[in-house]
Amino acid sequence: MDLKEKLVSSFMAFENNIDVEHPVHDIRTKAIKNFETKGFPSRKEETWKYTSLNSLQKVDFSIFPKEENTLEYKDVKKYFIHEIDTYKIVFIDGIYSSNLSETTHDGVDICLMSAALTKPMYKQVIDVYFNKAASKDDSLTNLNTAFSREGAYIYIPKNKMPRKPVEILHFATGNESALLLQPRNLIIVEENAELQVIERHQSLTSNEVLTNSVTEIFAAKSAVLDYYKVQNDVATASLIDNTYVNQKSKSFVNVHTFSFGGKLTRNNLNFYQNGEFMDSTMKGVTILGEKQHVDHHTLVHHIQPNCESHQDYKGIYGENSTGVFNGKIIVDKIAQKTNAFQKNNNILVSDKATINSKPQLEIFADDVKCSHGCTIGQLDEDALFYMRSRGIPKKEARALLMYAFTTNVLKSVRIPELKARINTLIAKKLGVNLGFDL
Repeated sequence: MDLKEKLVSSFMAFENNIDVEHPVHDIRTKAIKNFETKGFPSRKEETWKYTSLNSLQKVDFSIFPKEENTLEYKDVKKYFIHEIDTYKIVFIDGIYSSNLSETTHDGVDICLMSAALTKPMYKQVIDVYFNKAASKDDSLTNLNTAFSREGAYIYIPKNKMPRKPVEILHFATGNESALLLQPRNLIIVEENAELQVIERHQSLTSNEVLTNSVTEIFAAKSAVLDYYKVQNDVATASLIDNTYVNQKSKSFVNVHTFSFGGKLTRNNLNFYQNGEFMDSTMKGVTILGEKQHVDHHTLVHHIQPNCESHQDYKGIYGENSTGVFNGKIIVDKIAQKTNAFQKNNNILVSDKATINSKPQLEIFADDVKCSHGCTIGQLDEDALFYMRSRGIPKKEARALLMYAFTTNVLKSVRIPELKARINTLIAKKLGVNLGFDL
């Protein structure tokens, strides 16, 4: 039995454990039928041309963990931004960990997707928002929807702001020889509300782990959201991260993606601008080595006039690593006065590293300012020579140049403790002590 067949048959067992009168029963049923029809994406599809899932489909993944596992905070403390106080929503092998989490209902809801999907008090919100932004055509999003059960549920009412950021952490412990996780997050930031979120998927084992994650984000009028994805997993962990952002007028949504580790990572980041005078910002830093593979796919759909979007992705690729960037901007005919900018700059520090970059613009309006650009090159030898002539060793000089290459992205991180943590990760990836306060 291949993985697709196993998933389709497992859905029947999954449904048998859930009331068929469940509010999202019909949504799940349609989703598994869509997945059964489409199957896993292949390289024959243009959007998956440079990323293959064939090797993952040969792994005998466990669909549901056979037993619960527990972790002590001291054993996983380093994966939290422990320098600051945060709300925490923590999952171990896909199961909620109450002893590692700190949730709240004090004026805001920072809690569990399973509660939101089953308790009547959340039904009105679920009916309005659940599965409304996520793609009905993407097969892996459909797969996640079919098994949607657990994840983070965050609802920030009008004019509210949580007193501290939210951390969403997913740990895999290795209880299973190979485990498939499918977290589902729903984040709603109402009018004039604000929120900061830090998300991380972390395997604690050398066993194979595949995470197929979907996050739906709704930002109402004048809402502000900062979302940070920290991806620094082990060499046997793969992540497919699907994020859908629906914005209303005058909202600001910023997503930063830091990709430093993992076997295969695919980030699908989709913004839909349903209003005027809003801003969408996507920034990322990727530093890879060995045989790691990271694929960034972004979409910004400008539907209304007088809006902006900014994309800035930096990549540093060494050894036999592979990077992919496919960024698309769509400007509808009605979306006049749009300002849309996209940059993808890459450095290859190995002759065996590969980057495939494809920036795209589809513009149907005539009064816009849109640009895209891509660079692929190596370190500036003149700058390297200058630094070495000033007594800086070659290894440190190379690291400083690569660090400087990433600073445009780092300076827009609005949580100082997180910025310090990312600096530390960059220094570790570059293999040096950069000699300044991290």
